[in-house]
This record gives sequence, C-alpha cells and structure tokens, in this order.
Amino acid sequence: MRHGARYFRANRVAFGHGTTNAFDEAAYLALHALKLPLGALEPHCDLRPTPLQIAKVLKLFERRVTERIPAAYLTREAWLGDFRFYVDERVIVPRSYIAELLRDDLAPWIAKPGRVRTALDLCTGSGCLAVLLAHNFPRARIDAADISHDALKVARRNVAGYALQSRIRLVESDLFAALAGRRYDLIVSNPPYVRTALMRRLPREYRHEPQLALAGGEDGLEAVRTILSESAAYLNPGGLLVVEAGHNRARVERAFPRLAFTWPETSGGDDCVFLIYREQLPDINPPAGRAIAATA
Repeated sequence: MRHGARYFRANRVAFGHGTTNAFDEAAYLALHALKLPLGALEPHCDLRPTPLQIAKVLKLFERRVTERIPAAYLTREAWLGDFRFYVDERVIVPRSYIAELLRDDLAPWIAKPGRVRTALDLCTGSGCLAVLLAHNFPRARIDAADISHDALKVARRNVAGYALQSRIRLVESDLFAALAGRRYDLIVSNPPYVRTALMRRLPREYRHEPQLALAGGEDGLEAVRTILSESAAYLNPGGLLVVEAGHNRARVERAFPRLAFTWPETSGGDDCVFLIYREQLPDINPPAGRAIAATA
C-alpha cells in the first residue's frame, strides 16, 4: 500500500471518487484485490500476500495510473457509508453530500420521518440516493428519475440488489417531464452542476464519467434553475426540496436572491447542498413537456 501511494503521488493521480488521498486509494484497491474487509485494515497489515495476490494488486495499481480510470470503475463498486452499490461507466461514481444528511433522516428539517410517504430522487444515476431514501424513510414509496436509459439499467441492478423493486419506481425522464400529476413529500436531487469552463479542465479520471451527468451549462446552474422553478408543482404542502449544487452557493443565491435557502454543513462545507420548503418556492403549474414512459 505504501508502494501504491508513492506510485500514485509520483504520477499525479487525481482523487475524489470515494477517496481523497493516495494512501486511502491504494489501501482500497489492495483490500479489494485481496478480498479483505474494507473497514478493517489494521488486523491485516502483517499478512504476507502470495506472489499471485501481489500481482493482482499491482495490476490494479498499474491500470489506475496508466488508464486514469477511477477506482470505483476498476472494482465495479462504490460505497456510501455502509451501503455498497454496483457502478460502471454508464453512471457517475456515487459521492453525494446528500447521503451524509440522510444518515440523520434529514433532521431537523424533517421532524417525523414516518410521515414521508412519497419521495423523488431526481437525476438518480446509479439509484444510490433512492436506495438510501427507502432505507431512511421506510413508509415511503420512491420515484427514481433519470434522463439516461443506460443509467437506469444500473439503477435497476442496485434497486434489485436491495430487494426494493416494490418500493422504488424507475422513471426515464428529462427532469420533471415524465412526472406530471405526481406529488411528493420529499424531493432530493444531485443534478449536473459543473460549469462549462471547468468541464474543459477536468482531470482524466472525471472524463471517464458520463458528461451528461456532470455538465451543468455555462454557470453550472442549468438543471438547478429548472428544479427550483418547477419543484413547487410536484411537492405536497410542507414538502422539502434538497439539492446538491457543488460549491455554487454564491451563484445560486445571486440567481435566486429572493429565495430563503438553508445550507447545512457537510464534509464539503456549507456551500454544497441547499434545502428549501415548498412554501418558499415559486408556485407554478406543471410545465408541458415531452413525457417519457416509466420503466419497470
């Protein structure tokens, strides 16, 4: 693992797809290759891998450096807390700060989780937040919507992996386009929010991810504007909207100066995720749009 960390640093590998530094990345790949528990490094530090095991680890290290593939795509898995998800290049690697807020059932903004009966994960990607919603709000039925048919195939695999097919409905939809008439107690969304200028400068690792899931337009707020403008029509009275907007707090507040956002503290700071209730949003009728059929 020390060798891997040195190798990654020497080759200026970029992190951010589950780990934030060279040693943690090397440890994750080594433990995965050796089929050891990811949360228990210390008990295994004195083990002597066989030559074949060493070769497997080194092969992962080599691919990580030469191909600049995110570790999650090499291992075909990503973790949010204790939850494991299948991932591949059809979806971005799960790393949402919203997952941190869901650990506490979005308290104090949702006082009684049992009262959440309907929820929407907009731009669901791998389906990870939809699965977490089902876990944290056990009485809720959840819609998981994404514009990408390929992403929904991955989401379907993760929903089935947690045996949640009866509670999570996958919907192929361009934001709210296929959700006419639906109402939710809670909407969460991790939409594309990378600015055009930044898209051009992303490290190679990020270019393995679907551009559709990252590119947020000139200022990064293309999808965020639509979500803020239309969400009131899809929220029940007292409903809550939770949106990850990258580190774009200043841009969001300049674009919507009259909205009373709450920006909770996360591991990324207090400029990543905003919360706002239905009554604080612009109230409009559901827009006319091209509906895309729900998928099984």
